[in-house]
Formats: sequence, C-alpha cells, structure tokens
Amino acid sequence: MLQPAQEIDYLIIGHVCQDITPDGPRLGGTATFGALTAHRLGLRVGVLTSTSSDIDPLLAPLQTIPLICIPAEQPTTFKNIYTTNGRAQMLLMRAQDLRWHNLPVEWRNPAIVHLAPVANEVDPMLAGRFDGALIGITPQGWMRCWDEYGQVSFQPWMSARQVLGHAWGVVFSIEDVEGDEDFIHYLAGQTDILVVTRGREGCTLYVQSQPIHIPAPQVSECDATGAGDVFAAAFFVRLKATNDPLAAARFATVLASDSVSRSGLESIPKSATIQAALKQ
Repeated sequence: MLQPAQEIDYLIIGHVCQDITPDGPRLGGTATFGALTAHRLGLRVGVLTSTSSDIDPLLAPLQTIPLICIPAEQPTTFKNIYTTNGRAQMLLMRAQDLRWHNLPVEWRNPAIVHLAPVANEVDPMLAGRFDGALIGITPQGWMRCWDEYGQVSFQPWMSARQVLGHAWGVVFSIEDVEGDEDFIHYLAGQTDILVVTRGREGCTLYVQSQPIHIPAPQVSECDATGAGDVFAAAFFVRLKATNDPLAAARFATVLASDSVSRSGLESIPKSATIQAALKQ
C-alpha cells in the first residue's frame, strides 16, 4: 500500500478488480480505468479501495498513484462475457465495503470526488460528505445484484434520491439499466446533469432533464471494457475545468471512442488523443 499524498485533486472510491479473461486475469474496475484516465489528464489522483494481496502482481499499472487499500480476504473478481445481446457478468468474489472512516484526513478536501461502486461496496452517504467538491457518480455498482451463483443482474438504484441531491454529474451506460428509457428519464429529473453512454451510438446528455445526443466517432473496436470508465473520468475532469457539460461530454466521447481501439489498460487515452480532443 502506498502512503497517501498530502493533497490530491481527484479522489476515486471503489474496488479495483480482477477480471477473468481468456488470456488470464487482468486488472479492471472503474477505480482502475478512472484513476489512470484522470492521472493521464494531469490530475493528482488518489484511490480508496479494498482488495487482497492476491492481485498485487496486477497492480503495477497503478504504482504511480497513491492507494489506500482496505485489506480483504479476497479481491473483487468479475468474469465478463460479451455477446451480440450485450454483456453477461459473473461476480466471483468481493472485497470489503468502503466508508468515510476509511478515508485519511488529507484526502477529505479534493476538487473532484468520483464515487465508483462496482459491487455495492461504496457507502451512499459519502456523496454528502465532501463540501465544495464536484461529486461525480458512476452508479453501476448500486444497480447490480447477484444470485448465489454470482450471476449479476439489474436492481433498482435504491439510494438514488439520497445520492443525486449531491451529484454534479452522473454517468452510466444503457446496459447498466437494461435499456430502460423510462428509468433514465426518471433519474434525469432528479439531477441537473446526467449522461447515458450508448456504445457506438455515442451518448445522451441530459441537462436539467433536456436530452442532447452526441454521436461517437466511428472506430474499429477491439475491446470495449473500460470505455465507460474512461468516459466518466474524462467527463468529470472537463466538467470541473469548464463548467460546460456539453463540451465535457464531447471531449469524453472522443476519448472513450478512441479507447475501444485498444485492449485492456492500453485503452487509457494517449497524450496525442487528449490534445486533439481539447482542440475539438
């Protein structure tokens, strides 16, 4: 575990994960992709997470980013299966919950807080604990349940009202809500800024419930894993920098679209792509 930095700009709270793939285990989770994206965008990033020593060999890509890691007996582990009908997902193991008392004092005043649950591990009350910060939410882990075999399925976001009252921006994919447009409209009515990513179709940005469609550049897709996490981190960073949700969503769409052309953590945005997106 790295010691916490005295100051950070971007705090992300959620599990770093072990993803089981045909090529073996690899590092995943919103906390991983989001942290690396924000770091590549020039921010001082800190991660509050929980895992076990079993995945220490996988953590090398995060070696330059301070982690506060709550020890667990096992790492959060997913197996994702992509089909023509979308993603089927299994939760094989889960690490510990993440709460306010786990956070060092030095990390309680960042500019951006990204709450990034993947398996209902983040205490929803954290959304109201950071005065003055941009609170970014990727709620997919609050909209998941799993059966005794680990089969993941959708569940209603029970803490939505509690969390959305504090959110500056909310990002999730159309798959996270199983295509339920009525539920999307309901959530958009509960917060000022919400984005639904739609894969190759781009995204829909809702500003005070009014939808704006943003198309995605067409690229050759190699691996879509982590694209939504890249989008979310890029969106929150640019929203804080510009206070312009449309500009932030366009920027994030470019980076996320480019990310699917590479596999695994190679999908983290390259400097040249970032500069081109900023010019656009």
